[in-house]
Amino acid sequence: MQLKQDLTITINSVLVRLKDISPTMTLLEYLRQHGYVGTKEGCGDGDCGACTVAVIGQNADSKPTYQAVNSCLIPVGSVAGREILTAEGIANGKLHPVQDAMVQTGGSQCGYCTPGFIMSMFSAYYESKVDDLCVDGNLCRCTGYMAIRRACEMVTDIVENDQFSEKLNNCETVLEPISYTTSEQQFYRPTHLEEVLELLQQYPDATLIAGGTDLGLEISWHRQTYPILISLEGVTELKFINNYEEFVEIGAGVPLTHIERNLQGIFPSLDEMIYWFAARQVRNRATLGGNIGTASPIGDLPPVLLSLDAEIKLVSINGERTIPLVDFFKGYRQTELQKGEIIFGVKIPKTITPGAVRRLSQSYKIGKRGTDDISIVAAAYTIDLDENNTILHARLGYGGVAAIPARATGVESMLVGQPWTFATAQQAKTALYDAFKPLTDLRGSAEYRKKLVANLFEKFFVEMS
Repeated sequence: MQLKQDLTITINSVLVRLKDISPTMTLLEYLRQHGYVGTKEGCGDGDCGACTVAVIGQNADSKPTYQAVNSCLIPVGSVAGREILTAEGIANGKLHPVQDAMVQTGGSQCGYCTPGFIMSMFSAYYESKVDDLCVDGNLCRCTGYMAIRRACEMVTDIVENDQFSEKLNNCETVLEPISYTTSEQQFYRPTHLEEVLELLQQYPDATLIAGGTDLGLEISWHRQTYPILISLEGVTELKFINNYEEFVEIGAGVPLTHIERNLQGIFPSLDEMIYWFAARQVRNRATLGGNIGTASPIGDLPPVLLSLDAEIKLVSINGERTIPLVDFFKGYRQTELQKGEIIFGVKIPKTITPGAVRRLSQSYKIGKRGTDDISIVAAAYTIDLDENNTILHARLGYGGVAAIPARATGVESMLVGQPWTFATAQQAKTALYDAFKPLTDLRGSAEYRKKLVANLFEKFFVEMS
């Protein structure tokens, strides 16, 4: 990779060169420092959507699209070579249809959150999906939701040949490699897996970043700078979804919105959890590998993958290995990953247990808000039944109840061979209450979590029966 003296981004159709700038400065900070003050800072951790901007990227069909993202979580290095649009850049002499709709319905209220809503609606406009879901990552503090919903409902006539749709038709979304160095930091964005592994050999203590929705919190809140940062965003080998007859393979670099679109209906528990996974702005950036690799005990996807007996593929310059996901988590924020090794992808079996005629599978997430919140407890269950309604296979995955995402293996063993009845579910519920020793924190007490662990399985039984 050729050393670059500056980074370039395009903001509202204007090419900007960023020279001698920290690659871990957040996009939000850069925008506000350079006059794009329509983009607001609210929470600084991707929860409120006030900082939403649109980035030209790829949709699940690999076509150019406008992606609503939280600029407070994105380091400027991660958007090098991309085009950014802010609320100031979409009017151009007259209001954009989504802006006009907000004016017509009085959806602005105090106006602080409005630019974020506008950019979420703008991105959805070019996907022909301006609805409640497109703004589920935006918070209004003036209780103006009814007016905002009416604005979304007004935007039904999509202009197919306006300047912004034309921009999508004529843009290139393939990322170029970057090797950028300042006096204190090094930022690399390789485009081939081999280059990543070679960089890790050279810099074994480098920090990896993909979507940045987790690492972005450290940058935004704790002002972490990271001396050496390696972005995986440009590595196409990590962005695959292979749907075979007996299993599915998903690359570590696949954004969750692509999984949501391309695997809909195959794994009900995965569909459910992704729906409640943060909000659109986060799912546009967050990757499968990132959610696993961060090893958070409250990560949303690990309980689902544990319940589906997923395997994880790890690669290094010395080769590759595949292990069950249940063996990947070793302790709080500790994993099986070795120096120089990265997550390549995940394999999820689709076949059910021999002799079984029916599979029951679902997931649940309990948080203080519906979408866009951290789990208090997450649970995912898979039960295989034979023709006599006898349990042949049981997997009960949980998050938020231990130092790592974990399965209730003792209760799983107890269930196998039992009839799928309410009495069996009650026995499991009793055992689940004492299956873990969760902590008390600001989101919930240990006692509350223990009751959730038990009650969610009863809920699963009732819904599936």
